[in-house]
Amino acid sequence: MRLTALKKGEKALIEKIESEGDLKTRLLSFGVTRGSEFQIENCSLGRKTIEIIVDDTYIGLRVDEAHKILVKRI
Repeated sequence: MRLTALKKGEKALIEKIESEGDLKTRLLSFGVTRGSEFQIENCSLGRKTIEIIVDDTYIGLRVDEAHKILVKRI
């Protein structure tokens, strides 16, 4: 399932990041890797951006970035 399918408050594990280059580098710099547990903290109106929490770090993602992250709900 894609990260964009999750709702506010849901937790999941990252299974795969379907991206290379800048996005993958950015996520890795925040400690977002395969196996990382995170929670959906908030979504903007219209779900154009999604805020997640990974290891006490808040990360904002555009919906097109979030769509490239495959997750498993826990």
